[in-house]
Amino acid sequence: MPLYGRALPDFPWDSLAPAKTRAAAHPGGIVDLSVGTPVDPTPAVAQDALRAAADAPGYPLTVGTLALREAVVAWFARRRGAPGLSTDGVLPTLGSKEMVALLPAFLGLGEGDVVLHPRAAYPTYDVGARLAGATPVAVDADPATWPDRARLVWLNSPGNPDGHVLSADQLAAVVAWARERGAVVASDECYAELPWAQPWATGGVPSLLDPRVSGGDHGGLLVLYSLSKQSNLAGYRAAFVAGDPAIVKPLTEVRKHSGMIMPAPVQAAMAAVLADDAHVAAQRERYRARREALLAAVRGAGLELDPASEAGLYLWVRAAGRPEVGSWDLVDALAHRGLLVAPGTFYGGAGEGYVRIALTATDERIATAVRRLRDGGPLASGRAALPGGRRPAELGLRRRPPV
Repeated sequence: MPLYGRALPDFPWDSLAPAKTRAAAHPGGIVDLSVGTPVDPTPAVAQDALRAAADAPGYPLTVGTLALREAVVAWFARRRGAPGLSTDGVLPTLGSKEMVALLPAFLGLGEGDVVLHPRAAYPTYDVGARLAGATPVAVDADPATWPDRARLVWLNSPGNPDGHVLSADQLAAVVAWARERGAVVASDECYAELPWAQPWATGGVPSLLDPRVSGGDHGGLLVLYSLSKQSNLAGYRAAFVAGDPAIVKPLTEVRKHSGMIMPAPVQAAMAAVLADDAHVAAQRERYRARREALLAAVRGAGLELDPASEAGLYLWVRAAGRPEVGSWDLVDALAHRGLLVAPGTFYGGAGEGYVRIALTATDERIATAVRRLRDGGPLASGRAALPGGRRPAELGLRRRPPV
């Protein structure tokens, strides 16, 4: 079936347009916390490396330079507790989203094949399965409850949108389950350098390639990683996939045939930032300060953080003690305060009642959001506390179906 005949969902963020218009009308302008787009400067180490490699007249290698692949291998050993990765198991990609969207097709999945992904999840896991003609199935973290016929298992730890972290034991259980059934496990770990709670803050977020998880064998395992978050390289489209060389090799061949090649200057910038931990630590502290300020403000406004939200770039919050308040209720109420957030239903039915609040705004915009939340009083301590002191029906705040 041609792609245009497949049932793909509408692009979720398009449905935020009315709320965006409402938030933009607020005195002082909109504070857009709906998308995790980095706003801080790209680190000098990346810019310097990009300039130094700007004279690049020849075609770059699809598989990436040896310097880049060695930098990825060294980074996994140093930062992710995963030594033993082979340079043959590394492939640069044009951001991580394209690999999320295309991996099921690259693996040859199609009609009758099942792709598993978390219940609250980045929508592209679902879309990628549909593009390949496979069936996406949302599952919880316990593989004992999963359907046996899955061919691909997506993990996302720390999770987007919820910030949940899978322990090494949980990851190992998934690996054992998948190997018994011949399924590939792909772990999207792009928020791994942003842990906030213990034990992850000091011990690190476990990787799928950690020997405690893999048993020292990367067979059937892939990790996707992006430098957009930790290094503010979203505009560079700088990412990679790493793991089983037996899977990475055919992925490389497909990309050779289709011309999906990372520009040589970007490869040089990636190698440079992967060798530098100082800029990552500085960026983490920026996000920590913004998170602490926003978290205190949303709690004061009557919202509560998911108790398992322990890492990542977002606050995953709902109305405290108010299960009847839907995701779109909160989106609309916050838009009246000039704040744009993403409804939890963008991430599946399990997200109903939640909103996702990104930490990616300037310090000035975060301070503005904090002030509006603080000065406006509680959002959900009572119906009369919604914007303007009116009831939701008067404001047109109605629960909308999941996107």
